[in-house]
Amino acid sequence: MALTLLNRSKQVVGLDIGSSSIKAAELRPLRKGGYELVSLGMEELSPDCIVDGIVISKIPVSDAISRIFTQQAIKNRRVATSISGHSVIVKKITLPIQSDEDLAESIRWEAEQYIPFDIADVNLDYQVLGQNTTSGNLDVLLVAVKKEKITDHTSVISMAGKSPVVVDVDAFALQNAYQANYEPATRSTVALLDIGASVMTINITSGSDFLFTRDVAVGGRQYTDFLQKEFNLNFSQAQSLKHGESVEGVDPSEARRVIDSVTEIICLEIQKTFDFFKSTTTVDHIDRMLVGGGAAHTPGLLETLAHKFEIPTEKFDSFKSISYDPKRFPSIADRSPDLAIAIGLALRNAEE
Repeated sequence: MALTLLNRSKQVVGLDIGSSSIKAAELRPLRKGGYELVSLGMEELSPDCIVDGIVISKIPVSDAISRIFTQQAIKNRRVATSISGHSVIVKKITLPIQSDEDLAESIRWEAEQYIPFDIADVNLDYQVLGQNTTSGNLDVLLVAVKKEKITDHTSVISMAGKSPVVVDVDAFALQNAYQANYEPATRSTVALLDIGASVMTINITSGSDFLFTRDVAVGGRQYTDFLQKEFNLNFSQAQSLKHGESVEGVDPSEARRVIDSVTEIICLEIQKTFDFFKSTTTVDHIDRMLVGGGAAHTPGLLETLAHKFEIPTEKFDSFKSISYDPKRFPSIADRSPDLAIAIGLALRNAEE
């Protein structure tokens, strides 16, 4: 399942515009079934280009997009991108069974009850999930995104000479990648986490059914910030330390203490999310946790999550079921968790 807030297109390039990097992926459906990676590119961004999900410096970001397309010889100009954060509202609601026309009107009225923004300032979309087996009413997934947030992303894509034909939500792109790679079992409840530089997206699914999502303003950048302040380091040194590398003058055990303190903050946010989810649903346990995003590589993070929540936890494998040429993409296994959103967006072309 995926929602779009702009018009659909059959063949798109998945473009994940994150706070620390931009990732682009292009897939091709295979005749025998499944998909093959055609193009893949990544460009790092300086820390001040995108702050709290807002594009502060548009020219460097659009230039980075252009470089990816040029260096990887990506010819397709049509792009699918996604957004996350407090400007995105995703809510499952229940409405009486009614005609499509009446439903469209009801959605707008319902949206005003649930959305903490002026309805004139958002783009609305919705998807009927089906009939509720308990109430007999319709379960509907409502999505609202601030228009300025959409423009923020689409403008830098247009500046790079590309066409933003699909705007999705990170949580749904993550679920696309999960469904394509893991063939989820019907009764299995899985927590999908994408921990980027500044936002952690948590998506809880049952089989292929969306259950719940929440975006939290914590991520890998906090590890870097804490290490910089604790040891008076520059950004590059703190990044190296975060990735488990040694930095002169810093005791590795002290660095690990700081890293673990940030991991504890992330765990608290996950715990709050799980508690709220369980209080609003009949699901009382989660069977598995898959962790994507750049922070998935943080030393000790996965082990701590598995121990604290007593849930089998592993890195998200964006290429578990997607084929690729290892000669063309030699280090892809190491970056696989980072690419979940980009792959989920690139899969949009295969679904239409």
